[in-house]
Amino acid sequence: MITNPNEFGRVALLMGGSAAERKVSLKSGAAVFEALKNKGVDVVAIDVTGSPVDALAGQKIDRVFNIIHGRGGEDGILQSVLEVMEIPYTGSGVLASALSMDKLRTKLCWLGYGLPTPKWHLLKGLGDLDDCIERLGFPVIVKPAQEGSSIGMSKANNREELIKALEIAAEFNCDVYAESWVVGKEYTVALLDGEALPAIRLETPNAFYDYEAKYNANTTKYHCPCGLDPEQEQQLQKLAIKAGDVIGIKGWARVDVFIDDNNQPQLIEINTVPGMTDHSLVPMAAKQAGIGFDDLVWRILETSCR
Repeated sequence: MITNPNEFGRVALLMGGSAAERKVSLKSGAAVFEALKNKGVDVVAIDVTGSPVDALAGQKIDRVFNIIHGRGGEDGILQSVLEVMEIPYTGSGVLASALSMDKLRTKLCWLGYGLPTPKWHLLKGLGDLDDCIERLGFPVIVKPAQEGSSIGMSKANNREELIKALEIAAEFNCDVYAESWVVGKEYTVALLDGEALPAIRLETPNAFYDYEAKYNANTTKYHCPCGLDPEQEQQLQKLAIKAGDVIGIKGWARVDVFIDDNNQPQLIEINTVPGMTDHSLVPMAAKQAGIGFDDLVWRILETSCR
């Protein structure tokens, strides 16, 4: 445990990036920057708009707090650069970051370990639609495999909507897949240094917990306590920890999961650089656990010293 901010040395807060989640990252970065300043940490905020090597050139840095969401910050690329430069950083390493950024490969890892996740079908083009419909039926949710914040995702209730959803997701230049629609309740479990924080149940009037519901809407409801009985919540937390361990998660993360109408959990995805905005879930869970925002940021930074 670190008690003196000088022990961190000079911290580079990397934010922004050039991916679709840039705007969210800048907002998260502003909040984290203020928290680190409040804690007396020697921090410099760097908006990464191109190569992280160029962004760090000439900087005398002892460690990095990474708050770049999405590709370029959450997918192993930045982590690889920092490994080569021998700069400690927050969050997961190269392999876990790359795996978790790719939702399809994450699901394959979970299945290999026997963990529950909804059925899916890879959509390489219109020729895959008939097999997808036969395998999954309707409704489904269509996702670009390497985007976050629900960007590019659409619900499809019929063939026409499936075609449109495929067109939307294909714009993001990565694998696209359809996933069985889960009827049930949606939860998220934050992980901090190997432990699970209180679960949050999400409720939205939107078709699903989309970008609008996450960052702009005032109609989204966040239930924390989540409403599960203590034993159920503990089981959900254990599942989230196991889901992270299978991928190799370190430091902090957030696991999204449904509990379906048969009372069975269904793992959806892992976020290795979760949002830290005023609408974000990790700070909400931390608050329920008695951890204020500034202390949460400090504890995340502490994990870079492990």
